[in-house]
Amino acid sequence: MQELLTVGKIYKDNRSKLKLKCVNGKIGHDRVVSSPKLNRPGLELTGFWEYFDKSRIQLFGMKEKHYLNSVSKEFIKATFKKLFASGIPAAIFAHRTQPSEIIIELANKYGVALFKTSMLTTQFGSFLVYYLDWNLAPSTTVHGSLVDVYGIGVLFTGRSGIGKSEIALDLVERGHRLVADDVVKLTKRADNFVMGSGLHLLEHYIEVRGIGIVDVRSIFGIRAVRQQKRVEVQVELEDWDKEENYERIGANEKYVNILDIDIPLIKLPIYPGKNITVIAEVIALNHLQKFMGKNSAKEFEKKLKARIKEKIRQEELQKYLKQDYE
Repeated sequence: MQELLTVGKIYKDNRSKLKLKCVNGKIGHDRVVSSPKLNRPGLELTGFWEYFDKSRIQLFGMKEKHYLNSVSKEFIKATFKKLFASGIPAAIFAHRTQPSEIIIELANKYGVALFKTSMLTTQFGSFLVYYLDWNLAPSTTVHGSLVDVYGIGVLFTGRSGIGKSEIALDLVERGHRLVADDVVKLTKRADNFVMGSGLHLLEHYIEVRGIGIVDVRSIFGIRAVRQQKRVEVQVELEDWDKEENYERIGANEKYVNILDIDIPLIKLPIYPGKNITVIAEVIALNHLQKFMGKNSAKEFEKKLKARIKEKIRQEELQKYLKQDYE
């Protein structure tokens, strides 16, 4: 279950980077933030509330401050009473602006957290939106190993004990980089790709059956690990079944849906003596070739079809000539 993002956590994580300061103490820090977007309430300050989204953090800048300086205290009181009573998560005053005493009193009354920052409004907003988008993005966890192989994020899945961790360890020994083992956290990014990372407790550890827990970073060095990697291929390891009809050419591509994003899927049968590590490297390089516009399977299929077509044409020609008795 995804951890709830509270106003207090946002302040704790960003107070130094975004120069945030509390205006009314810890009031409202337990409120949950559910929207990755911000709202600059310009229209609301003029009385237009039809499309107001109360789930967003409200951001005030220099333009809003100058507008508030031009209206009466009664208007400010009525407007912010409606704003705070709606249940917004928090209000932030940027660009060295300050909330008035009336605004602070109303925020305290309705339990809304107030913050201020010296950063420019647009700059502050872009940084905070990035943070919110990252922390509120849909996510899930899978049992597997994620390795950066030649710059391609390869996610190994399969039954427990099939050898995912051993393959990951072998790839690290060959110079590739471990992202996560055992439990991989997958997060959907706004630009429609899946980012994989490890849980904090299991970060850069591998469990090797018969040995125990191995600290990859300590043994192989900092170059053997990375914090996160885009998931580009999923390799599902399965036990060899002689009755199964496995893919031989690879022209029919398969996909697995992760967080509403289709990820290329390769089902890889394994048996004793099969060099899965080298095959994993080939899978990564083959995916890289496809990304660069070269699909070996489809090129082979195209040549094969052309050869069959030519053979049929030659057979028809020979048949026609044999029937010519003149």
